[in-house]
Amino acid sequence: MGGYRVTVDTGGTFSDFVYLDETTGETSISKVPSTPDDPSRAILSGIDILLGRGVRPDEVSYFCHGTTVGTNALLEGKGAKTGLLVTKGFRGIYEVGEQARPHGPAIFDILYEKPQPIVLPSLTGEVLERVVHDGSVLAELDEAALRETLAELRGQGVESVAVCLLFSFLYPRHEERIREIVREELPDCEVSLSSEIVPQIREYHRLSTTVINAYLQPVLARYIARLADRLEAAGVKTPQKYIMQSNGGMATFEATAKKGVTTVLSGPAGGVTASVAMARSTGYHDIVTFDMGGTSCDVALIKNGTPVIANRGKVEGRDIAMPMMDINTVSAGGGTIAEVDRFSVLQVGPESAGAIPGPACYSRGGTKPTITDCNLLLGYLSEENFLGGKMRLDTQKARLAVETHVAGPLGMDVLEAAEGIVRIINVKMEEAIKAISTMRGHDLRDFMLLPFGGAGPLHAARIARELGMAGLVVPLHAGVFSAMGLVMSDVTHDYVRSRLTALDGASASELNAIFAGMEGQALADLAEEGFPADRIRIERALDLRYAGQGYELTVPIGALADATDVDAVRSAFDAEHEVMFGHKASGESVEIVSYRVKAVGLVPPVDAKRYQPSGGTLADAFLGRRPVRFDGENLDCAVYQRERLDVGLVFAGPAVVEQFDCTTVILPGQQVRVDEFKNLIVTEVA
Repeated sequence: MGGYRVTVDTGGTFSDFVYLDETTGETSISKVPSTPDDPSRAILSGIDILLGRGVRPDEVSYFCHGTTVGTNALLEGKGAKTGLLVTKGFRGIYEVGEQARPHGPAIFDILYEKPQPIVLPSLTGEVLERVVHDGSVLAELDEAALRETLAELRGQGVESVAVCLLFSFLYPRHEERIREIVREELPDCEVSLSSEIVPQIREYHRLSTTVINAYLQPVLARYIARLADRLEAAGVKTPQKYIMQSNGGMATFEATAKKGVTTVLSGPAGGVTASVAMARSTGYHDIVTFDMGGTSCDVALIKNGTPVIANRGKVEGRDIAMPMMDINTVSAGGGTIAEVDRFSVLQVGPESAGAIPGPACYSRGGTKPTITDCNLLLGYLSEENFLGGKMRLDTQKARLAVETHVAGPLGMDVLEAAEGIVRIINVKMEEAIKAISTMRGHDLRDFMLLPFGGAGPLHAARIARELGMAGLVVPLHAGVFSAMGLVMSDVTHDYVRSRLTALDGASASELNAIFAGMEGQALADLAEEGFPADRIRIERALDLRYAGQGYELTVPIGALADATDVDAVRSAFDAEHEVMFGHKASGESVEIVSYRVKAVGLVPPVDAKRYQPSGGTLADAFLGRRPVRFDGENLDCAVYQRERLDVGLVFAGPAVVEQFDCTTVILPGQQVRVDEFKNLIVTEVA
């Protein structure tokens, strides 16, 4: 391709950049403080760093962005004022939801409250029309009544409208006509149709997903337009501009602006993508990813080199029926605040200091103690060598923050308080890892922990030991690893169509005909985005269930030539059901619930760079020694510069390994080996 690939992952504290020279294959990185009020400002700062090295704007041939704009709007309740249109008689679907509280800890929470609805009942309108279960029209759309309803919404200042009619995934014409009328009556209003966003069964999940898209779409569209204008003004005019999606693939700026709901896991998805590539290159196929940044911690499980993709999930208790990485997120980051409440109980999180004012030690106005402040006091972080020496940390301000808000009120020593705070946050993150592993039947002794993000490698050694894991794999550019994943991502579009039919007796030609229609749309979409046929991969899957079940399993399928292939699909479903639930019902009939197509536009791959030993010694990387606190004891600890550690070197903990983008802490009793990719392989000494 030539030129430079530029990727950026916007975090709560820092925005991480990766620059790949496609001619030489060389990679460089940078970090700049995030600008939460307008993330595009930080992005332009990162672009300016590359241009300051003599690169011309027209040499930027590819740009990809992992964004939290949509996620933050959803979590903070700062989306667009949204109206909802439903079939007459079904306005209660949104409020009723699944008629039950979620599974897990919420079952035991006597104070549990459902999330407040995004759309208020007063902004929900009923539409006179009716389509029945087979897609036939029982009652035509009453357009006059619809215009009266829209007049009411217009009077309440609605910015976006979600439309979710009964069985519209079988007959979308009524929703399409409603969009035409909305554009006439509310010309400045965005419209999201359930028949386009998520055309599948289960009314509540389809409605919830469409509402979230309508809520986020104007926010994402404005942000993407502003970012595109700023890139254009900076001279970055490449047509290959992408946003990371929750499914681990990318989409164009234009596609993302129409379907903002696909970005709710945009940020952490890049890290999982990079982790999959690392699993394949290193041979460690069973991995738990551990992404700890400034405001949150995201964990995911990779088994046999493959991440878990869910067709449905929750974000902050809100249901989204879209393919997404199965990522568990907790409020635990370097900026997480610790303080003593009015009952004299130490609370760690969920509030974060974020980028502004940030931890107290950043000297930007923060006064409350954070995890970063504690790590500095314990000796894990360097006062002088943070961000390669570009940013100085203030130990005295960190000490004052911990003393004032935690140690003093509890009558503790400052270092004891700091160590206790770190232990609490570690337990929270360990519980997040258990939720996706041991609680699902996986044995963590078989898994390596792959830490990344600015704070991940600081905490990973302790967490891996506490959980009894096989060890750690700390990547070379751990601090910007999510941005590295954006370099490796392909463009991905997911298509789904629900149509309840019996698998038993279905012919291969019937199934192929349905898939052909979906694949035709997929090929057309990717061709419009510039992908030739030989750079497109199509994957098929079926959602299957035993007749009468209330849930289904997604089964990947290959080419269907005859009845034998259809029988093989049935056998694959039985086998998957037995693996998931411990039993199968080979004598029961099986139903097809939904057809799924994943279309992948293949971007030229980036291979992991292998390094040859250069003859460097451990002394070449040695920076000095400093006291570091482990388990209540201050130990004289060796400090090494990561960039100078040569392939094949081995050393023992306790140790601290510093690099530009993060710091890795090695515990006493652990050993480190530098592999051919310059990953740090950390294991317990036998």
